[in-house]
Amino acid sequence: MIIKRYFSTTGLLVGTFFFALSMTPSLLPRTDLFQGLVSGFSLAAGYGIGVLGPWLWKYFELPNPSKNIQKNLQIIAAVICTITGFVFLWRASEWQNSIRTLMGMDELTGIQPIIIGVTAVSVFLILLLLARLFRWTFRLITLKLLKYVPRKVSYIFGLITAFILFWSVLDGVLFSLILRSADTTYERVDSLLEPEFEQPVDPMKAGSAVSLLNWDDMGRQGRRFISGGPTSHDFRRFTDQPVQDPVRVYVGMNAAETFEERAELALQELIRLNAFNREVMVIITPTGTGWIDPGSIVPLEYLFHGNIASVAAQYSYLPSPLSLWIEEEYGADMALALFQKVYGYWTNLPADQRPKLYLHGLSLGAINSDKSFDLYDIIDDPFNGALWVGPPYRKETWRSFTQRRNPDSPAWLPRFKDGSVVRFANQHGGLHDADSDWGHFRIAYLQYASDPIVFFDSRSYFREPSWMRAPRGPDVSPALRWYPVVTMLQLAVDMVSGTEPRGFGHDYAAQHYFDSWLALTEPEGWSEEQIKQLRSYFSENY
Repeated sequence: MIIKRYFSTTGLLVGTFFFALSMTPSLLPRTDLFQGLVSGFSLAAGYGIGVLGPWLWKYFELPNPSKNIQKNLQIIAAVICTITGFVFLWRASEWQNSIRTLMGMDELTGIQPIIIGVTAVSVFLILLLLARLFRWTFRLITLKLLKYVPRKVSYIFGLITAFILFWSVLDGVLFSLILRSADTTYERVDSLLEPEFEQPVDPMKAGSAVSLLNWDDMGRQGRRFISGGPTSHDFRRFTDQPVQDPVRVYVGMNAAETFEERAELALQELIRLNAFNREVMVIITPTGTGWIDPGSIVPLEYLFHGNIASVAAQYSYLPSPLSLWIEEEYGADMALALFQKVYGYWTNLPADQRPKLYLHGLSLGAINSDKSFDLYDIIDDPFNGALWVGPPYRKETWRSFTQRRNPDSPAWLPRFKDGSVVRFANQHGGLHDADSDWGHFRIAYLQYASDPIVFFDSRSYFREPSWMRAPRGPDVSPALRWYPVVTMLQLAVDMVSGTEPRGFGHDYAAQHYFDSWLALTEPEGWSEEQIKQLRSYFSENY
């Protein structure tokens, strides 16, 4: 009677079906907690669809079954829900292990149904409470409007008003509170002075006592980047050619008020350090927190024996998922200002006396790096290329290349036209697969088929994504299947779960950066044996 009184039988039946489907594999392995989250959201989504069906049936005034039939249907539904839930919980470990095996992880010996169940039910009840609060608000507004307007008109205006009211509360109060708290927390973390990263004493290092950039103002990620680079001594282990210390420049958010001022500081520091005399220069756009993956730039520094300069400027404290929704425009503005300063100075140098210029960005950094220039502005004097890694699904240029790929190539490793400009790679390579030679201006994408940041698609709630069709990516479980609504929720949770090992999902491995930079820049003076040793070094140490 309690279930009948407070819950919809049809809603619970469909919700349990969605709950069961949420146990099936997606792109990444899930912990019990994250499984509980995706199962709770799936249960709520299915319940909502199940409630909608009877409502439409009643709305169209269709005949209802007798009470005896309804009672029997409730008993049958309860049995089906119970059996379905147990069967899919029992198979959950098997499905999760199909992903873990592909990624070289230890197999699960069993799941924790209590953790999954409690988490799922808690999420479901919270969402149900919010839905019923919305319904109560809608009804209250509708009753007030009935005094002045016809019934159907009151329904329309009541629904719109309730939606605006709820969104205003969520966006103006809840989201703002969360973002303010996150911003304050991450700002404090960014300002931490970690004792293992000491201020450089070499005057030819950014952040030193004579540098134009204050060490404290660089922020936590900037100090890590400056302190974490290899030295000429490290390079001598793999080559007998002349080596030197690489140049690294990082401008923190506290270095100046405006984007233009930070970009100008970066340029002047590059000039002070004679960075434009190096063989290669890289403009790096960091992730949301300002982080630069050490494995992304160190391989290039080794490939060019330290004869390289790299520069980056921070635009946010927040993690990339939050920055992607809240501060994306700041990242684009900062990347644009830095590119214009560096590229403007670079173009005024003699073509035979300036470094090769490349752009690089990981995740949100890939989006903002792409937005830092307009093709028409550089067409007369293009820079050499870009390596964009793990580009988020919202990256318009990437989506255009993927959608317009050659028909015989999969969505997870596209081939675009003849490959003379744009090429794609994964952990097994791909940058050498083209019908023509690579031109002077080169764009390379490194992406894993198991990366949900790249392949999430909100439209997957009603249609199967193209990357799920055969042939599948090498790191995607063959047991993965598309289900309406549920697949989208699974991929959304995958984006924040962070449970994948290095070299899968959104955690890119240094040896794959190495192979991509090697193909993109084609450095000279390396034997096959030396390349093999370097690749092994990055595989074992990063």
